[in-house]
Amino acid sequence: MDYNLEHILNCLYKKSGFDFSGYCISIIESLISHRFNIINCNDYKTYFNYLQENPDEFNILIDELTINVSRFFRNTLTFEYIAKHILPMFLFSKESHKNNSFRVWSAGCSKGEEPYSIAILINELLEKEKKNCDARIFATDIDRKILKKAQNAIYPVESIENIKYKLLKKYFTRKGEYFFLKPVIKDMVSFSIFDLLYKKSFAPPESIFGAFDMVLCRNVLIYFSKENQEIIFEKLYRSLLRNGYLILGETEVPLTKYQQYFTKVSDCCHIYQKLQEA
Repeated sequence: MDYNLEHILNCLYKKSGFDFSGYCISIIESLISHRFNIINCNDYKTYFNYLQENPDEFNILIDELTINVSRFFRNTLTFEYIAKHILPMFLFSKESHKNNSFRVWSAGCSKGEEPYSIAILINELLEKEKKNCDARIFATDIDRKILKKAQNAIYPVESIENIKYKLLKKYFTRKGEYFFLKPVIKDMVSFSIFDLLYKKSFAPPESIFGAFDMVLCRNVLIYFSKENQEIIFEKLYRSLLRNGYLILGETEVPLTKYQQYFTKVSDCCHIYQKLQEA
């Protein structure tokens, strides 16, 4: 029997429930090749057998494929723009319309650095302006294990290297080599598992109805095939309110069929405002 990538992915799906078939094939092959090099494996058949004989390898491979790389305030210009322009605009606009809610979705949140970064910015603004706001941040990922780490909110030095010192002192407690996020920020974020390719919902079920003012989906689309990028972008588009903001990764742009419905608001980062419904 000839073994190929499909056999490995099917095996992963049966064992763990993770379906990586929609991911970009070249990226999946590259990531699995990394495991080949580490365990000195030369082909898919050998690796398939290795998986059967070493159950822990399933979890290692899932970690490899889900690419959980993140840190607080990653791409600092993006967060500076959000802090200086988007959040103040929303705060005063909603106040003028007597709307006290602000809803954010962090899609593909990994270990939580991204949604917690937004929570810190919101809290800083509310304290500065002496305002109240019902800010709800929904953070989702496909990896249940990584979501548990996000909820614990304990981070090594490399995760917090972009945080300004005064914010680090204010919102974290250091214990040894790790930094523990304080409850005032942890409590602002709700984490849940959500597959961006799930066909029955365009937004996290915990959010009830979507209707987000801001959606962050950074460095996620690039890992999927073109067909599945369309499925995911349809969800992002539908979940956003009109005039809401979509924050993408540095190499990502709205798909062609949606470009007429968004305008880029900054030359320095990939932030787009939804202008109208399709």
